[in-house]
Amino acid sequence: MISSFIVALGHALWMAFAMFWEILWPLILGFGLSAVVQAVVSKSEMTRLLPNDSPKSLAIACGLGAASSSCSYAAVALARSIFRKGANFTAAMAFQLASTNLVAELTIIIIVLMGWEFAVAEFTGGPLMVVIIAVLFRIFLSPTLVREAKEQADKGIKGIMEGHAEMDMSVETGSLWQRLISREGITATSHYFVMDWVAVWKDIAGGLLLAGALAAWVPRDFWKGFFLTSHPVVATLWGPIVGPLVAIFSFVCSVGNIPLAAVLWNGGISFGGVIAFIYADLVVLPILDIYRKYYGWKMAGIILGIFYVAMAAAALAIEFLFHLLGLIPSLRSAQIVETSISLNYTTVLNVIFLGVALFLVVRFLKTGGPKMLAHMK
Repeated sequence: MISSFIVALGHALWMAFAMFWEILWPLILGFGLSAVVQAVVSKSEMTRLLPNDSPKSLAIACGLGAASSSCSYAAVALARSIFRKGANFTAAMAFQLASTNLVAELTIIIIVLMGWEFAVAEFTGGPLMVVIIAVLFRIFLSPTLVREAKEQADKGIKGIMEGHAEMDMSVETGSLWQRLISREGITATSHYFVMDWVAVWKDIAGGLLLAGALAAWVPRDFWKGFFLTSHPVVATLWGPIVGPLVAIFSFVCSVGNIPLAAVLWNGGISFGGVIAFIYADLVVLPILDIYRKYYGWKMAGIILGIFYVAMAAAALAIEFLFHLLGLIPSLRSAQIVETSISLNYTTVLNVIFLGVALFLVVRFLKTGGPKMLAHMK
């Protein structure tokens, strides 16, 4: 009995490690690109650029979000920060959605594990979700409710990753290239790189362990029944409904939910269900509790309801669109594990990017990074 448990546990841990090995270089590349952008693009102008919920402000919010950190907790904290400083509430919500769903590292990992079709769907549905949320907020958000949320936000109740959200080390003098290659730019890049890793490593580890356990222990027949795969039409509608619910109770945020999304896809969830699941990293239970602290019970409930409807609706629309275009993969063969670690392109790229990561970590350690890290949380 004990030996069987050890074998099963070892199998799950191996699958988790194999998934980590598969996405290691994309993670380093993605966080590196994100760090570079944050090092040369200042956060100080965000409030001025997001005065209302016009299409222009929402587009800017999405652009700023895509250039920001992919840590869900930091995104939520930063959204509150810019809301407190005068940014429009809807624009702040659009920013936080983009900063976890439209970032480089997420896209790269989706392509590596699941395929380019899912990455295109993620980027196509993201702006659509923002539009749906903006419309629903206009309908259901009264000035009184926004004012009450602002009063609650101004209390400054701490959530998670507040220091990371408020940190701004960007270089603002010179051209973009001059900022990037300057000593200050390289140092800022190293600091953002390490701090972004610190911000999300628990989510990545949790997502990998959960995905490894589900892939190793849950039989495919269970997933087929749960996702109603024997009823294709019903499954298409059911996927975007159940996808966010699985995410809410999985507690996995940000980049960490992509390995689990791959497991769900292989298990039989619909294409739209996968997309809805990925979108739902901002409505997991710990973040819902942060909304309650930041904005009060009423606004937290409205955020949950509107985000859920928008995620499901956008994902369903993307499923119909991709079906018409013939872009939904016919095979459920997401790259969950390698049977063994061998000398292939993944290993070569991992070694190269581990060298880049080592350089940035050393730079971080030599330029006062640990002291800043102590104030990050």
